[in-house]
Parts: sequence; C-alpha cells; structure tokens
Amino acid sequence: MQAKKRYLTLFSAGACLILVFCFGGIQVPLARGPGRRDDRGVAGHRPGARWRHFPGSLQPFRRWEQDWSDDPDEHASPRGNRDANSGLYGGKRCRMDSCFNFTLCEKNGFKVYVYPQQKGEKMSESYQNILSSIEGSMFYTPDPGQACLFVLSLDTLDRDQLSPQYVHNLKAKVQSLHQWNGGRNHIIFNLYSGTWPDYTEDLGLDIGLAMLAKASISTENFRPGFDVSIPLFSKEHPRTGGERGYLKHNTIPPYRKYVLVFKGKRYLTGIGSDTRNALYHVHNSEDVVLLTTCKHGKDWQKHKDARCDRDNAEYDKYDYREMLYNSTFCLVPRGRRLGSFRFLEALQAACVPVMLSNGWELPFSEIIDWNTAAVIGDERLLLQVIPSTVRSIHQDKILSLRHQTQFLWEAYFNSVEKIVLTTLEIIQDRVLRHTSRSNLMWNSLPGGLFTLPQYSTYLGDFPFYYAKLGVKPYTKFTAIVHVVSPLVSQSQPVMKLLVAVAKSQYCAQVIVVWNCDKPLPAKHRWPVTSVPVIVIEGENKVISSRFLPYDTIPTDAVLSLDEDTVLSTTEVDFAFTVWLSFPDRIVGYPARSHFWDGSKERWGYTSKWTNDYSMVLTGAAIYHKYYHYLYTTYLPASLKSMVDQMSNCEDILMNFLVSSVSKLPPIKVTQKKQYKETMMGQSSRASRWADPDHFAQRQTCMNKFASWFGTMPLVHSQMRLDPVLFKDQVSILRKKYRDIERL
Repeated sequence: MQAKKRYLTLFSAGACLILVFCFGGIQVPLARGPGRRDDRGVAGHRPGARWRHFPGSLQPFRRWEQDWSDDPDEHASPRGNRDANSGLYGGKRCRMDSCFNFTLCEKNGFKVYVYPQQKGEKMSESYQNILSSIEGSMFYTPDPGQACLFVLSLDTLDRDQLSPQYVHNLKAKVQSLHQWNGGRNHIIFNLYSGTWPDYTEDLGLDIGLAMLAKASISTENFRPGFDVSIPLFSKEHPRTGGERGYLKHNTIPPYRKYVLVFKGKRYLTGIGSDTRNALYHVHNSEDVVLLTTCKHGKDWQKHKDARCDRDNAEYDKYDYREMLYNSTFCLVPRGRRLGSFRFLEALQAACVPVMLSNGWELPFSEIIDWNTAAVIGDERLLLQVIPSTVRSIHQDKILSLRHQTQFLWEAYFNSVEKIVLTTLEIIQDRVLRHTSRSNLMWNSLPGGLFTLPQYSTYLGDFPFYYAKLGVKPYTKFTAIVHVVSPLVSQSQPVMKLLVAVAKSQYCAQVIVVWNCDKPLPAKHRWPVTSVPVIVIEGENKVISSRFLPYDTIPTDAVLSLDEDTVLSTTEVDFAFTVWLSFPDRIVGYPARSHFWDGSKERWGYTSKWTNDYSMVLTGAAIYHKYYHYLYTTYLPASLKSMVDQMSNCEDILMNFLVSSVSKLPPIKVTQKKQYKETMMGQSSRASRWADPDHFAQRQTCMNKFASWFGTMPLVHSQMRLDPVLFKDQVSILRKKYRDIERL
C-alpha cells in the first residue's frame, strides 16, 4: 500500500507540472547548438513574444527606436543596458530592413557620397586610399541629394587611443554632420579598435544605425546582413592594381619544403598570448616550423621568460619570405586582435591559411566560401588536431585550396580599391536584391566585381560559366562593322567585307555602326545579303559607340570589324569555330604586343611581326557581347573620353579590359601576311595607319590605361591556332579551310 501511495503522489505531482507548463507558468529555453549564431538580433524577435499583427501595408523601413521600444513590459538586462550605452553596441540589433532607408536608393540607384574633408583634420594614407577608391568608382556621386550611402571624411580606421592616427573628439564631430541622421545609411570603415591591455571592439563613438566595415570583428558583435567584415591590411597595401599571386606553376604532387609554418610575435602577457605561447610544442625544426619572438615592445625584457632567448635565436635563423613561399600551409593565429596581416600574406603566397582565431568573422564571409580556400581550426585543439589535420589533407584538395587562394587574392584582396569595391558591391546586392549575385559568381572566376548582375542574373549570359553549366555558346555571331567613310563606290572594301561576312554559315546578322559625318546612305546602296543588315547611326559619332551594348545583338558572339578590313568567308568561319572553345577571350587576326622600355621607364607599343603578342586588335576579332556592357559601364568616363577625342586606342582599351577580367592572353588565329600590307595601302581617309601621330598616341594610351588599372593586365602569348593540316604537304582536298592557304 505504501508503494501505491508513493506512485499516486508522483503521478499527481507530474500531472500538476504538465498543467502548469501548458498554461504558460514555466518558460523552457530552447537548446542552442554551440556553433549556431544567436538569432535574437533578427528584427522583430523577442523571447516569449507572440507573432505581431501588422495593420495595413508594410512600410519601406521602420525607425529602429520604434522597432525595439513598443513593448512596455519588456525590460533590458543589466548587460543590455551596458551594451546600449556602448559605442559598438548602439545598434546591435540593426538589420537592413530595420536600420536602412531603401527609399534613398530608389530614384538614383546605388550611389555613394563622401563628405568633404574638413580643414585641419588629419587623415592617414590608408583612409585616403579608401576615399579615393570610392571617388574613382562608378558608385560615386558628389551630390548628397542623390546618395544612397554616405561615407565619413573623418578618419575612423585607427581607434586605438595610443595610436598617433587616433582622431580625438570624433563622437562630437560625427554628430554635427548634417546628413548623419543617427547613422542611417552610413558606413564606417575601421581596422583597429580598442587599446592595451584588453583591445575591445569599442570604437569610442556611438555609431548609431551605421554599418561597420571592420577588420578583426567577432561573430558575437557582427550583425549578419548589415555589417561587412574586411581584412586587416597594412599601410603599404597598394591603392590600385596590386600584385598577382605567387603561384606561377603547379607542382604535382603539390607538396612544398614545409608542411606548416609561422613566424611572428609572441605575447608574454595579455590577450592573444595563449595560442602563440603554445606553438613551440608543435614546432619540430623540420617540416613544421613555428617561430615566435618576444623581442618586441619597449619593455619586453621586463617580462621575458625562460624560453625567450632560445626562441629569439631560432627565430633569427629563418627568412620569413622563404618560409612563406615554400610551405603548403601557413598558420594564421590571432594576435592582440582577431585578425592578422598573416592572412593576406598567406593568400598571396598560395600558402593555404590555417585559421586559429576562434570567434573571428572571416573577411567577406557573406559572399566567400572560405572552406574552399582555408583550413578553419580551433585554438583549443592546436596540440591535438592541427598537425595531424593538415598532414591528412589529400593532394587533390591541397591543389584546389591553393588555386582558390590565388583567385580570391586577385579578385578581392590585392589592393585597397578591390577591398572597398567588394564592400560596396556586397551592400548594393543587399539593396537591389532582385539583381544580386549568386554564390557561384562570387566564388569562381572572374569574381563578383566583373560579373555585373545589372547585365543579367542568368549565368549562361556571361562568357565564364558555360563549362560549369554544361552548355555551349550560341553557334551564331553578329558582325559589327565600324564605318567612318562615305559610300562612293560599290567596289569599296567595306562593300566586299559585308558580302564576305554575310556568306558565313555562322553569321546571324550584320550591324553597321555609321560614324561618318555624311547622312546615312539609302537602303538600296547596301549590298543584298542572305542575312539582315542593320545600319545604326553612331551615338555622338564617337569611336566608342562601336562598343555599345546594342539591344539588336541577338547572339553571344560579336565579330568586330573595321571598314577597311579584308577577310574571306573562310577566315571568318575558322576564327569563329576557335572562339567557341575560348568564349571568355578575344580571338582574331591582327596581333600587337607591349613591352617595358627601361630607358624611358614606361610601357611601349609595338606592331612588329614576331612570335610574341599580347593584343588582338578589334579591327578583325571575335569576343563575347558582355564585354560591350563592361566597356560601357565599368570603365571610367575619363578613359572613354580620351579614346573618343583621339579616335584611337579603343582596341587597346578593349584588350586591357578583357585581359584584366580573364587574366589570360587573347588568341591569334592563322597568320595573314596580307593584312598589314592591305591596311597600309588603303588610300581612304578611314585608314589611320599612315597617320604619323597614330603610333605616338598609342604609346601614350598604353601608359594611361596601365595607370588607371594600377597594373599591366596584358599577358604575352606565343600560341597561334591554325586549321588541321595547315600548310602540310597533303592534298588540298583533305583540308577543311582550303582558302586560307591561298592567302
């Protein structure tokens, strides 16, 4: 009986608990996985809250203050009150939908305004490079009334109070800005925050509703879909251009002299010391070389420990660059802050980064899949896991990781300009969500900066993704003939050219861009062809109008032609069949080259017929029509104006653009000896070859273009593609392109 009473008592108590729970008397917190980001910061979420009822239609945006203060029964915790007063956490719950005014972007699109620099305000070179990159971009507007996003002219990069670059009284200066509006639609760039000894992420000002583009930001403080994590870069980081990666050739198997390396400071006390102090346990002086030194700072000897002298001696034996370029993996442990210069150094050297910085929101994590380019480790498992993990990675995976480091370095990180433009493009994708880039666009060649979603959101409309999609380009081309001379005779070269091109089995239509000062000829003056011939009057009669993205181009391929070009139908057919295998490059006949003139310290242009070339002129070349869109929208107006004023160099500029995107040389097809002599012999005023200033102008163009690109994008090649059996001693009947041999 006693047992029955105990069971009845337990049963009654359990029933009571269930009833209490069902009626809301007990709140049971949801279990959270250790790696799951806290989603309490998502707009509209409160623990235990019911779904909201929205009367009427949704507004474009809500005021942040209203969004979080409409429940009088909700009380903030002590930590919440502390965070609310902090400069960093002032808008911790901000998201684009709650803290960004989209209506500012509706009229003029995504435009960025930079405040004018105030008198007497100091500015670091790095911040000046950031502002210059914005002002030189297609996003910039000098009119704040047209802006969607605002950037401070006050230097916010270094918020370490002990730094000489620290700007005092920044909070008051920011609050006095006319357009500040609590920080809404503003972005603040920052590399360093906090100071010794804690190095917190406090910026020393209330950022309000502004976005942060911050280095070394933690996942705890990062606001997903609102902030942007950027890499930590040095003041020597180039503003434009930037060096290419150091992976010159693939080695199979892809192992280097060292498996894992690191060389850097060891902190004897304070934050960031634990991981680096433990590296000596893994160091073996053979294939795992992890070197630290405590010889830094003014008073390092006061804190030196028993290992300092031995570590310093070992540290001095190795050259850092030699280690970097000869290691398969590079350790990137946290320093005083979560980020480190070692990160970008490893990427450039094709040394796969091994990340040891728990809680670091990796740079551009919103768009980059870092699992394809880095090994992300755990600081707590340094001794147990890291050495065995990197040794177990298969050589195929190593090669893939290494290739991705080079792509990411060159696409997003090798200059301040690319870091800034990537940041702005990420924000633009958030604002214009219907035309945002896909993950594939960001994580494969040529990268998100060169695949503009305003052109198309379908991958098959770009020249870069045919292989990935398993499709081929459309097997027809559109010929665009640039005409600047009046029609005076049916025997003019342009008339013969139109007939020859129209006979090609791959020609869909011919577009004549009429840039002549004379009126358009009557329709009956043009030759009768089997394909449509559309005559378009050039916009403003400038030479760049030949590269406009005309809606009348229905094909992927464009055959660009000068009016005095001499090509046979067979040559056109062969060039197009070659292009079908290389749709991201320029394929054509007239080749030119560039060289560095050491005596004049400038780039030179040469038309000498050698086995080496770096350009294929657009007077007889095939390329993807997407490059017309890039030429028109991506290149600055200053370069296009220069080309139009000289009526020269547009072909060089197109080669610069395509090589900058593809990182590859153009492709020359079968040598045509008559091409040069024919062009030189033209008596028409359309021929520019006899102009003595023509060559000098092209030399000037080469250097102007290289200056804007920040580097020389042209790539030399010695490859020429000929038809099968070309010039072989066999019967002409066995050859597909027979007419080419007779030229």
